[in-house]
Amino acid sequence: MNSTTALPATAYSPASASEVQELVQSLPKVLPQGGQSKPPLLQSTDNTVARLDMCKLTGISEYEPGEYTFTAFAGTPLAGIAAALAENGQYMPFDPPLIGQGATLGGTIAAGISGSRRYRYGGLRDFILGVQIVDGQGRLIRGGGKVVKNAAGFDLPKLMVGSLGRLGILISASFKVFPAPLTTASLSASFQDLSQALAAMARLMSGPFDLEALDLLPQGNGAVTLLARVGGPADVLATRLDRLRSVAGAGDPVLDDEQIWAGANDFGWLDQGCLLVKVPTTAQTLPGLDSALQSTGISRRYAVGGNLAWIAWRGAVQECHQLLNNLGLSGLVLRGESQRALIGKPLENTFLNRVRVALDPAHRFVDFE
Repeated sequence: MNSTTALPATAYSPASASEVQELVQSLPKVLPQGGQSKPPLLQSTDNTVARLDMCKLTGISEYEPGEYTFTAFAGTPLAGIAAALAENGQYMPFDPPLIGQGATLGGTIAAGISGSRRYRYGGLRDFILGVQIVDGQGRLIRGGGKVVKNAAGFDLPKLMVGSLGRLGILISASFKVFPAPLTTASLSASFQDLSQALAAMARLMSGPFDLEALDLLPQGNGAVTLLARVGGPADVLATRLDRLRSVAGAGDPVLDDEQIWAGANDFGWLDQGCLLVKVPTTAQTLPGLDSALQSTGISRRYAVGGNLAWIAWRGAVQECHQLLNNLGLSGLVLRGESQRALIGKPLENTFLNRVRVALDPAHRFVDFE
């Protein structure tokens, strides 16, 4: 970490929801932490802030394979959840990143991050069913439910996604899950530049392919590699890849593709010393962003059909902030040494601020603005 930013010195390790309530009520400011896989979200220069290590609140409390739902405590490592689901041929379709780096369920919800496989079924927000939180007044609040049905009242679970701990401290959460594909395979196609790759991507997106994931990997020479993933019975994947290649206009099949996609979720391509920045994009904003990054030689990956950019930024975070702000884009810094987590164009948070006033009137939770 740099010399001007430090983690709060005082730390507590609550082992129950009631202990979290007591700490919130007795401390002036609190900042929850889990597996520390996203260090920039744990920064504060306020020496009155106390860290709440949530790792004792761990474990799957309920799992019904037949109902395709589970409930787990916020400090539960995602690796354990993924293993339990895999025993029953199930998985989390929102494809949470940083599992190998110790990411926990609560931290992933708070950061609101999903992986490349969200292309087919949607992101984390689409699978969360219910939450239990402690608000800024120390109240234990439940929102949503534990099963796949409509729940009356305010949709608190979805509001917690991407909240960065500003609305409440997550105690537990419930999710729906899906059966995992029997096997997967990918098409890897190289194009001379981004415009050709985007054109091929558009053709694939308009076809009836039920793609699991669709990413673009810019190369150092201006070329771009397109990766399209499909799942299903092994005996039909070769035929499906042939159809993908015909529509894309290029490519080679990768029948054993687990390694190339695991590298996407653990960010093995991230150069040492770089910041990992998440930037929501669109087909309209992506070319401008890529043009600005290409001139700097910055490594990046465009995921979810070009709707999300992962950037390995080298240099000061302020420079990345200015670049994104000039392009009208917002970013979230997830890894590396950074004094700030939210960069780029400020988001309009009128609704969020109103909810924060209701849930945290004493401003006990850290503000990342």
